[in-house]
Amino acid sequence: MLKGKPFVKWAGGKRSIIEDLKKLSPDEYNTYYEPFVGGGALLFELSPKHAVINDYNKELMNVYSCIKDENKFSSMVKELDKHEANNSEEYYYEIRAFDKDKKKFNKIKDYKRAARTIYLNKACFNGLYRVNSKNEFNVPYGKKKKLNTYDGINLGMIYYFLNSNDIKLLSTDFEEAVKDAKKGDFVYFDPPYDSDTSTFNSYTENGFGKEEQKRLAKVFKELDKRGCYVMISNYNTKLVKELYKDYYFHKVKAPRNIGAKKSSRKEVEEVIITNYENER
Repeated sequence: MLKGKPFVKWAGGKRSIIEDLKKLSPDEYNTYYEPFVGGGALLFELSPKHAVINDYNKELMNVYSCIKDENKFSSMVKELDKHEANNSEEYYYEIRAFDKDKKKFNKIKDYKRAARTIYLNKACFNGLYRVNSKNEFNVPYGKKKKLNTYDGINLGMIYYFLNSNDIKLLSTDFEEAVKDAKKGDFVYFDPPYDSDTSTFNSYTENGFGKEEQKRLAKVFKELDKRGCYVMISNYNTKLVKELYKDYYFHKVKAPRNIGAKKSSRKEVEEVIITNYENER
């Protein structure tokens, strides 16, 4: 079966460890929940018939919504073609500046905002999505010689997947996103990672610090008590080891390609933590 793949490059994307995640996913479950969906690598790989996907990043979830809507999808692709044709450093900064005036930005048609999100992600430096405390996209121009903002076949497969299955789209807090999860459902958390040194977590204006990691662990444990299958990805830090010490740890090596310098783009030890044993 042909499957879609992420349509944006997202920090912490899971394409490089997708086989590990598949192997550790439960064989059978009811509804699939992914509260930090990002680029959706595992979502598309598993292609569940019932799913609730969420991301606190409203601009990202707006893209998913536009891909799901036939008319908006078509309009978004036309906008992307315009962005590709006009791409330059000057043009990039002009498009990037749209979110500085929130009143005007909120009036922009959703398919145009969706195309802007994809264009900025593809044209910016190293495909990094980052916003400042004012929720303004602030990544510099990437100076690519050739820019491809989308793969039409891939977007078509994602459109088909979102419309031929029961897929609910949300943009809310991760705890709110899983409030209806019940026994037999599968919840996969891929949050901004913890770090023993420093960490990049500016996908939204609020960031994701130690207290949020602790709150997430509480939600993990609550879902465990409900009888859900729960899986989470993170760095193998002191805090993570302590928070999930009663669960199953699976170590994986994953390349990190977001760092500004090549020397900072190296393999790091990640962990996939589950509340169940998987015999596959």
